[in-house]
Amino acid sequence: MNIGIDIEEVKRFAKYVKDKDYLERIFAKEEISYSILRKNAVQHLAARFAAKEAVWKALSTKNKKLIITDISIQNTKNGKPQVYIKNKQYKKIEVSLSHTKKYVAAVAIAF
Repeated sequence: MNIGIDIEEVKRFAKYVKDKDYLERIFAKEEISYSILRKNAVQHLAARFAAKEAVWKALSTKNKKLIITDISIQNTKNGKPQVYIKNKQYKKIEVSLSHTKKYVAAVAIAF
């Protein structure tokens, strides 16, 4: 079992919400669509980024070639975040996201 954790400042992502090129370089289409439609889009983008970082940290000992853009976080209909690696659901990892106005945090556990 491996664990990854990440924390980010929300304000760091505020400038990126309207930068389509940046968003498309870092996030999957599904992540952008989900986040932009939310009232607090910046928090949701920052949380997705933190989750991607946490997943990368949890899996980096297993897969040295994994990069952040290979990872995407998508929600089930019930709102539970799920990990996708190269567009395929990765069921051997669980993620938890949390955010406030100022900070977001994510934890990933790979088993």
